[in-house]
Amino acid sequence: MAWDWDKLKKQHQGSDSGMPPWVDEVVQKFRDLKLPGGGWIIILVLALVIYVGSSTVYSVKVDEVGIVQRFGKYVRIAQPGLSFKLPTGIEKVTKVPVRRIDKEEFGFRTVEAGVRTQYAVSKAYEGEYLMLTGDLNVAVVPWIVQFRVKDPYQFLFKVRNVRATLRDLAESTMRLVVGDRSINEVISKREEIADEARSLLQKELDGAETGIYVVTIEMKKTNVPEPVQPSFNEVNQAVQEKERMVYQAREEYNKAIPAARGNAEKTIKSAEGYALDRINRAKGDASRFVAMYNEYSRAKDVTRRRLYLEALRDLIPKLGSKYIIDADQKNVLPLLNLGMGRIEGVKK
Repeated sequence: MAWDWDKLKKQHQGSDSGMPPWVDEVVQKFRDLKLPGGGWIIILVLALVIYVGSSTVYSVKVDEVGIVQRFGKYVRIAQPGLSFKLPTGIEKVTKVPVRRIDKEEFGFRTVEAGVRTQYAVSKAYEGEYLMLTGDLNVAVVPWIVQFRVKDPYQFLFKVRNVRATLRDLAESTMRLVVGDRSINEVISKREEIADEARSLLQKELDGAETGIYVVTIEMKKTNVPEPVQPSFNEVNQAVQEKERMVYQAREEYNKAIPAARGNAEKTIKSAEGYALDRINRAKGDASRFVAMYNEYSRAKDVTRRRLYLEALRDLIPKLGSKYIIDADQKNVLPLLNLGMGRIEGVKK
């Protein structure tokens, strides 16, 4: 077998340069290849192959999904990870964040976010934050709508400008809710108003097929316009003073009325007790009189004598000194010095 010493030498030189032998062979074949246009055709073909190969592979982040369109028509949704598609020009991928929370600000704009976020409020936003309440007062109502994409197909294809639609619907919904409340409710019941506005806004967004889910609506500090704040504060102070006086009057009422009712109950109970006592005494006297009458009717002589003796027993102590003289006494002498009580034959 004859050795090709020139070829071995070239291979040895290639190994010394650190390049594999087959690389040199491939390069040499491309050099020996004779095409119209020379090396430019080769470069163009390689660039085309690299471009087509790179356009068929794409990756989707964890918080995104990929909407694949073939010649502009929706085909499928690609989940997070590495995926493949047809080359560019045939299929197109649009990545939509479905887990990221976005926000829209109304009545102000965030200048610098941080630990102490700075906001900008100017007259350019008066059309957003000035609202008419149910009691015909003007209120300053700034708020934030936080949302995310729940249906990427609707988000891309159903509405032309989703954010503009969201802002219009959010503003009309908030004006509707605020228009049903008084100025005091708008200032003091912000959470209740925000919950109601979120429910109404979500219903409107679903009806418009925007593919948006409203996470929350946060209302900032609400107040009246600055020129009328002094008058509004005076009105609030008057209302608070009125409520204080009403509460004080109710307190006095609660103290006086129960006491009067207690005294009335006491008087009524005392009168009822006195009436019951008098009735019972009258009934007892009547019963005793009836019993005595019954006994009298049974033994009239004995009862008459008893009544006579009882009457004398009650009457005689009230008469003072009493003298009983014998009816047969004819002499005047025994009648002298009757007050001494020592005359014989006389009983005191």
